[in-house]
Amino acid sequence: MFHATMRGAIEDARTLAQMDALSRQVWQAHGAGAVDDDEAQHLAEQLHARRGAIRDGIVPVGIPARRPSLFPTRRAPVSPDRLASRDRRRHLAASGPMPPALAARFTTGQLAVLRIVGDEVAAKGVCGLCIDAIAARAGVCRRLAQAAIRLAASDGLLTIEERRHQGRKNSPNLIRVISREWQAWMRRTRRKPTDRQGQSQPASSGRGVGCRTIHPTDTGVLSSGKTEASGTVVELPARQSRTRP
Repeated sequence: MFHATMRGAIEDARTLAQMDALSRQVWQAHGAGAVDDDEAQHLAEQLHARRGAIRDGIVPVGIPARRPSLFPTRRAPVSPDRLASRDRRRHLAASGPMPPALAARFTTGQLAVLRIVGDEVAAKGVCGLCIDAIAARAGVCRRLAQAAIRLAASDGLLTIEERRHQGRKNSPNLIRVISREWQAWMRRTRRKPTDRQGQSQPASSGRGVGCRTIHPTDTGVLSSGKTEASGTVVELPARQSRTRP
């Protein structure tokens, strides 16, 4: 019901202020659980498309009518394969990115985002990916990725360090995991197999695998009727043919 109502409201919107208000309502409803990830993704794409159409109809002050804008029209960031994006975020969410007690607070799309963040933190100690890269890897839109990271930060699971620069483009934020439970989960799920002395085992080369000693096959047979053992050659008696009386 809410999804259909918001679709009609987006189509009837005529100003950018109305689009901003509708966008806030969509993401507030998503946080409250009124819409799921797929519906929020679809509404976000519709908002981007409708906002672009409204901007195309605005004539800048000082530019004659019917003159094209000096800036190219920004295309809405739509996934080229929505089914592949859906399968990717479901796979990431089902791979166990965090303990079950913490994972129960987030939706499927949010867990996929936190999986990407957790992998970067486990590999490099900090996640320095831009929000667009995180969203693309998780198979969600950038607004859902931002909402997931902010929700985790508000729960005290991670910190966000902004890197602003005056007069030029800001650098991507640095995200660090501060939850001890989440850190222990990442260490346990990424631990290498160890032997009894606590040292990591090398990759198997095909020898010494298992608990039994493997002996090679005896290749002492040289030809039919002769065998070789310990350097001596033994001739086998020829088989006598049986003839009928």
